[in-house]
Amino acid sequence: MADVEMKPADSKDKKDEEETLVEEPKKEPETPVSEIKSNIALIERAVSTLEPRFTHRALRTLTGLCKKLDDTILCTAISEVYPKGSSVKDGLLLWLPTLEVATQEMDVDTAAPPAKPPSEPLPEVEIYFRLLLIHQLLKSSDKYPKALELVHQTVEKMQALNRRSMDPIAAKIWFAVERAYELGGEIADARPLFLAAQRTASLRHDDEAQASLINRLLRSYLHYSLYDQADKLVSKTTFPNARPTLNTPATTTSLQPSASHRRSPPAKVAPGFYQAVHKLFVVVELLMGDIPDRSLFRHPVLEKALSGYFEIVKAFQTTLSKHAAQFESDKTYTLIVRLRQNVIKTGIRRLSLSYSRISLRDICLKLHLDSEEDAEYINVGRRRTRNGSEVGELFQRRIAYCLELHNQSVKAMRYPLNAHRKELAAAEGARERQKELAKEIQDGDLDDDDMGEEF
Repeated sequence: MADVEMKPADSKDKKDEEETLVEEPKKEPETPVSEIKSNIALIERAVSTLEPRFTHRALRTLTGLCKKLDDTILCTAISEVYPKGSSVKDGLLLWLPTLEVATQEMDVDTAAPPAKPPSEPLPEVEIYFRLLLIHQLLKSSDKYPKALELVHQTVEKMQALNRRSMDPIAAKIWFAVERAYELGGEIADARPLFLAAQRTASLRHDDEAQASLINRLLRSYLHYSLYDQADKLVSKTTFPNARPTLNTPATTTSLQPSASHRRSPPAKVAPGFYQAVHKLFVVVELLMGDIPDRSLFRHPVLEKALSGYFEIVKAFQTTLSKHAAQFESDKTYTLIVRLRQNVIKTGIRRLSLSYSRISLRDICLKLHLDSEEDAEYINVGRRRTRNGSEVGELFQRRIAYCLELHNQSVKAMRYPLNAHRKELAAAEGARERQKELAKEIQDGDLDDDDMGEEF
């Protein structure tokens, strides 16, 4: 018999797969106008079904969508969403410089009018368009004053409407307010507005606006190195747990650096934010008396940005004068000025663990101090601080023990049932006897001998 050549069984399957791949049409990327209209449909669905998750889904595309926007796209989207002659539409188009060109184009394209004109959208749609307009105006420096004007008008309209279905968009509006003030004015000027809105959001239990406003206030305080005010804000407010669309590592940066920098986004996604968080993390670690891990300074994204901070860990005074400009631009100079005694205390503590006896001169050489008096002063202050803290802890334990003893004693107290009724009955009997005695005296039935000596 002749040998029969066998073809591989999977050759036919591969051809079929190639044919199907060729036949499948490639999906065209969604245009910005259609993306805006899809987001508006999600917002309207969220309002009708009372499900804010649809609004959150629409807001997730905000960052990418703003990069693709221009005046023509916004003008086209507003014209297609709102009906002709709408006052809201006219008010939104006033903020765009291409209004005249857009109206001419619309007049030309009106040869085939749609069968059904669009209805007036919800107020949430208007606020969403205003959010897009603010971000569009902030792209050009000559439009910053116009963006500030639009921001104030949007906040007033948003507060006048007072719709709970608008809360997710309102949280994004507050970020746009901060950005407009940062680029077109001073962030401190927006602080009273944020404080008033924060009080209102707390009373309304608006978690998303409250979380956004706390971030805005902390950003304002940290920008001007007002760390005490930031600490008071964090201690007197409770950050809401429900925050599906908010990025919140900056909220706890000032108080919990180890937790905040772990929740920061990946280094490749947001390198600038990653570096800013770790700059604060290194400074706060040093202020707390700890030395950051050396591997942190070898990270590819952080190595160049943290070079000055790495030298601060090794030597303080010369590095401070050398990198003062960088620290001022990073807004960490005032924190680093406080580091000197903390760094020296940490060095002395480590030296005391390594040496049973060491002279002040050797301490000055190892820690690069200016004189032996500095080492002696800081060492004595460290001992006093340690002794003072120990005494304070001892008193605190005694006070806590006394308070606990008092609470346990109050809980252990027992009273006989109906004891007060016996006292009432005895008092009632005494009053009756006094009445009878007064009546007998008035009638003259009793003489001095019957009343006794006490009368």
